[in-house]
Amino acid sequence: MAYTTVIFDFGGVITSSPFEAFNRLEAERGLPRDFVRRVNSTNPHDNAWAKFERAECTAVEFDALFAAEAMAMGHSLDGASVISCLAGDIRPEMVAALDRLKVQGFMLGCITNNVRAGRGSAMAADGEKARAVEAIMARFDHVVESSKVGIRKPDPRIYTMMCDALGVVPTDCVYLDDLGINCKPAATLGMAAIKVTSGEQAIMELSNLLNMDFSRP
Repeated sequence: MAYTTVIFDFGGVITSSPFEAFNRLEAERGLPRDFVRRVNSTNPHDNAWAKFERAECTAVEFDALFAAEAMAMGHSLDGASVISCLAGDIRPEMVAALDRLKVQGFMLGCITNNVRAGRGSAMAADGEKARAVEAIMARFDHVVESSKVGIRKPDPRIYTMMCDALGVVPTDCVYLDDLGINCKPAATLGMAAIKVTSGEQAIMELSNLLNMDFSRP
């Protein structure tokens, strides 16, 4: 298969996973591990998190909605604290992979579920990180943000939206995401899906799919 396009998730792929920050928050607050994920995966299409990613509520509204959902599950946690965990650390090896793909002539896309909080697409807490993310985003031929289009992964429409913007079909594409639930619709549409667990693993699988050596300059 000759792929022409590589589409990336952002958080958990280009940057470290926010789930790591969620776990640190839970440990600090004496909450069960993965509590934030459990709250966000309960009623996943209509809960506070889903509404926030579709820009159907403000950060202030999310704060209260999430707190109510957390309390209904037996623990106290405000939504503002969850928002503070969202901006992960940039993975330099993934940025280098973007540059290598661009040199080789691949089209690059980014589909990100994000919220209207912090600075820029990656919800950075400070200007320096926001500028670094902006420079990364400039490498993509097209970016689709859930908070701007009102659709979030795993809705298949967000993947076809990207394909239409780039003028490709799903079978032309490789898709990378750290969540299996988001990889599934991409694969169903015909994309080659890679579930990312680390930068090293993602680059290895991408190298095998594209028959590329990412260690070369």
